[in-house]
Parts: sequence; structure tokens; C-alpha cells
Amino acid sequence: MQYILEAKRLCKQYQDKLALKDLNLQIRPGEIFCLLGQNGAGKSTTINLFLGFLKPTSGAAYIKGLEVASNLTKVKEYLAYIPENVMLYPNLTGLENLSLFSSLAGFEYSKDELMRYLLQAGLPAEAASRRVGGYSKGMRQKVGVAIAVAKHAQVLLLDEPTSGLDPKASNEFSELLLGLSASGTAIFMATHDIFRSKEVGTRVGIMREGELVDVLSAAELNANELEKLYLNYMHV
Repeated sequence: MQYILEAKRLCKQYQDKLALKDLNLQIRPGEIFCLLGQNGAGKSTTINLFLGFLKPTSGAAYIKGLEVASNLTKVKEYLAYIPENVMLYPNLTGLENLSLFSSLAGFEYSKDELMRYLLQAGLPAEAASRRVGGYSKGMRQKVGVAIAVAKHAQVLLLDEPTSGLDPKASNEFSELLLGLSASGTAIFMATHDIFRSKEVGTRVGIMREGELVDVLSAAELNANELEKLYLNYMHV
């Protein structure tokens, strides 16, 4: 099966700091890859290289076999990004935000179709016509997921998506990710959340000081074993 997201000896240097060192990574459709690491480990840098927000110092990032740096417009058709705090227009409703962002991606939907996407993402029907400025973080993330689904994203990049969520909202978000994975979406999630990584991940990577030091099958470890292994790496 073709890899949908791939890094080949991907490096990023900031002046005298090597933020990412020789990253080699392959992710298949339907896989959830969770990347654990401390602040400054290189997780966000990795995501920004796949998004094309940064240019690599050396090596390359690929989406569907296309080098990101030289095919920015094309690869954006395949990508959706949900940052730690989803940026929506606070004075627009959930429906209006979804309509706007999906139209910017070239898709036009009826109100009923937009509502179905929001409901599929778990947003309560009554919230769809309320201004986003009054939404919780979990509700904004659900709109972000609806946008990803509406634009038929084949790759979903997530940066600390469960940070600040209460247990119920975090569990609901995990269920959404598993549903997207089952439909074939490849998911790359940078996170501090060891429990969620074990719960939803297909594989879990551990990053330290810009280097991917281990990749594990989530099915082969329990959360306590993963936590112990992670902490051992952090104390090396």
C-alpha cells in the first residue's frame, strides 16, 4: 500500500539549533500515528514542515508521493489541520464557518448537507446556529473536524488536540478520530497525552531533542508500559 504521508531524512535547522534531525517516517491511509515528546522536541516543527509552513533545511516531506515544498497548492487539497486552538470566525455561527471554509476549499454545500457534517462531527444541532465565540474548545474542534470531512481531507494533522479538554470532550474527540481512521483518513497527532496515544494510536513515536528515538505498536503496550518507556527516554 502506498504511503500517504512520508518524511525522508527530514531536517530543520534554526540558526544554531537543530530542531529536527533526519526524520524518516511513513504513514498509511487509515493509520493514526501519535507523536509524543516534550515541549521543544520537534513535534510542531514536523507538522509545520508537512503543512508547508516551513521549508526543510534538508530532506523532504511528502503527501501522496508529492514533495510538499515544491507542490504546496496541490498537497493542500489533501490536508486538513487542527491546531491546539482551532481558529474560527467568532462572529459567525458554526454553520457559517463550515460553509465559508468548505467554499474556500472549492466545495459548495446546502444547509442540510452542512448540518449533516456538523452532526457527524458530534456538534449538537442547537449549537450550529449559535456564534462560535460562545463555543467551548471541544465544540470548536468538532467544527474543525467537520471542515476536514467536508473538504474530503485524506490527511489530518493535529497539534495537541486534547490539551485543555475535560475527560468527556477528550473521549468524544478520540471517538471522532477513530471514525475518521476507519474511513481511511491518515492521522498524524502531536501530543503529550500518553493515555490517548495508547487509546487511539496505531503506532506511537517518541521524539527527543529533534530526533525520533522510537516507534512502537500501540497494541503491544499498555498505557503504563508506554508511560514508563517514554519517561525513560526523557531522562536519558
